[in-house]
Amino acid sequence: MKKRYALILVAMLATTVVFTLTSQEQQVQVKTTHVAGNVYMLVGRGGNIGVSVGDDGVVMVDDQFAPISDEIKAAIKELGGDRPKFILNTHWHGDHTGGNEVFGREGSTIVAHTNVRKRLSTEQKRGERVMPPKPKEAWPVITFDESLSIHMNGEEIRALHVPNGHTDGDAIIFFTKSNVVHMGDQFFSGRFPFVDLNSGGSVEGYIQNVEKVLAEAPADAKIIPGHGPLSTVEDLKAFRDMLRETTAIVKRQIEAGKSLEEVKAAGLPDKWSSWASNFIPVERWVETIYRSYTREMSSK
Repeated sequence: MKKRYALILVAMLATTVVFTLTSQEQQVQVKTTHVAGNVYMLVGRGGNIGVSVGDDGVVMVDDQFAPISDEIKAAIKELGGDRPKFILNTHWHGDHTGGNEVFGREGSTIVAHTNVRKRLSTEQKRGERVMPPKPKEAWPVITFDESLSIHMNGEEIRALHVPNGHTDGDAIIFFTKSNVVHMGDQFFSGRFPFVDLNSGGSVEGYIQNVEKVLAEAPADAKIIPGHGPLSTVEDLKAFRDMLRETTAIVKRQIEAGKSLEEVKAAGLPDKWSSWASNFIPVERWVETIYRSYTREMSSK
């Protein structure tokens, strides 16, 4: 009898979890922030979206997850826009490209670096986890290797590929007249970043890419990060400083012959504790740095 009650309780809990998750999915609200000029930032669930809305139509940077596409469309409509003519993907991860299949099916032209199309159109593996190819509608139909420009709404919207950093297919988007930069996941504002080593990512390359943006972006530019609040160049400099200092700490221990477990146990100084998140705690960031640099050292 007790066993039967236990099974009933488990079933009830499972039903509650499913209901809660479904309710949360339905309750997603997309928050809109005017950035500058014709450019807005949309925050829902997933990577931050950039949108240019004007007389020529809509250009959108990233599209989060498919289940909240209707909420994204509603937010764009509130801005006076319609179906995006172009969608620029900053990289291939699902929280930035999950809506591709919805918008692609409805006629939006998806644009991205060559490696984004390769990864979305082929099976991807994460340890034992296997991710099948995305539907054809989700694949970029226009790809580039170095850079590409879309001229709409009174400005050049320039996509610039940066070498292996967050992944092997990252693009930084410059709204040149509005003075806005969308960095995708090359910038996690105020927190440790996720560097996808399995997708060609590199901590050293990541730092160099941040340096490149700092060298090119005007001092008063507004910056849309992949995750986190709308930011400034000063915020990006603080992020760059964190990257430099934390990697230097780990690199010194690697050079001293310390093992991964020893380096993780040592952690980082308390000054960096506020940069930790549930997604990337201190231990995971330290491990990412360690694995990235030891991999690159072994390949030389």
